[in-house]
Amino acid sequence: MLLSSYWFVNDLLTRFRLHGKGLILRSHMKPNRTWLFIVISSIALLLVLIIQVNWIFETAKIKEALFSEKANMVLSRTTEALRSDKETCIKIGACAEMEGSSGSAVKLGEDEVHKIDSLFNHYMRFYNFHVDYTFVVTKPGFAAGENESGSANYIYNKPLNDAASNPGIELKLIFPEKKQFIMAEMGTMFLTSVVLILVVLVLFWRTILSLMKQKKISEHTTDFLNNMTHEFKTPLTNIALAGRMIMKDSTIQQEDKIKHYSGIILEENEKLQLQVGQVLSMTAFERGEIPLLKTELNFHALIHEALKGISVQIENIQGNIRLNLEADRFMVMGDKTHLTNAMCNLVDNAVKYSGGKPEISIQTCNSGQYLVVAISDGGIGIEKEYHKKVFDTFFRVPTGDVHDVKGFGLGLAYVKKIIEMHGGSIELQSQKGKGTTFKVILSYV
Repeated sequence: MLLSSYWFVNDLLTRFRLHGKGLILRSHMKPNRTWLFIVISSIALLLVLIIQVNWIFETAKIKEALFSEKANMVLSRTTEALRSDKETCIKIGACAEMEGSSGSAVKLGEDEVHKIDSLFNHYMRFYNFHVDYTFVVTKPGFAAGENESGSANYIYNKPLNDAASNPGIELKLIFPEKKQFIMAEMGTMFLTSVVLILVVLVLFWRTILSLMKQKKISEHTTDFLNNMTHEFKTPLTNIALAGRMIMKDSTIQQEDKIKHYSGIILEENEKLQLQVGQVLSMTAFERGEIPLLKTELNFHALIHEALKGISVQIENIQGNIRLNLEADRFMVMGDKTHLTNAMCNLVDNAVKYSGGKPEISIQTCNSGQYLVVAISDGGIGIEKEYHKKVFDTFFRVPTGDVHDVKGFGLGLAYVKKIIEMHGGSIELQSQKGKGTTFKVILSYV
């Protein structure tokens, strides 16, 4: 049964290894393709936005040209009507002669003002041109007014040369709300364009984020498959060797040898089960399927208990652990099993990345209403660019082709999840070549 399980797991591992190699080969091309896609998409979107904005400005110019055309037509028809009215022209001329200086407005009588205003109203309705206006009759050199930008682009004028004997008299038609009218005319079109541009930008940004997220997941999956291949290789090899030794000589009678080889198979099989269980338990935690059994715990006692299982390992490599448990308030509400496992993971992580003879320090103190537990080592440290990534599932700090540290990249992700489920937080302080410190912050009772 054990051998058949071995061949089954080995077959799965071979498939994973092949997929892993495929992922590795593709990973050299994928980043270039991803960034090429982002660059091309960004350029295409930028061109579309430029075209859209240009189209809006062109539409505004067309609207302004139509406005000016209607204004000039209204003004032309009004001046033609005034020229044909000799009596009104004489009165306008008389009013102009009463003004002593040039470059001034002509003060018209009520009849003349009413006559011109009625003509403007008639032709504005005729051309379906509904906008507020004013008008003025001026002598040469008069500036009727300026808009906010300092130019008189909303003023239209026509000469009234037939007005008595006073040449140079002009009728000026003024639109104070020209810009507002044009914006109102193209309001729906403008708002629709702006909304569509914003929607496209948001969707593009979300697409890029989704693409980068998928790329990150793909990279993590590749790393996981590579790590799994590496981690499963040793126990599977040992199981195979022990199995071959048993099958090599079917007449083996020495009970101690059979027990020895069977023990190897069982031990390596247990390692595989633990590794698979670690992956499955992390998946269960992500789904929130494992409840916490919280009780009041002495965290100092919990630290001592966590160190029992790893102290022998540290002694074997001539390492040392210093305890400075100085916190006055160290009772917390939590799940003993998972908090102990979290502390074991942090200490084990410190041992793995210390290099040589590990010097590990565990300190506790109180900060406000919190218990702070700091686990420090003088190991290889972590580069700053990886500080935020070390808590991601399956992430391991890149070490090239060197696999001297075992693991799937689940330990710190598990610790972070456990601490957060207890309402706490975990912080990382590290510098390349100068060691690492993890700070666990929990509320005390």
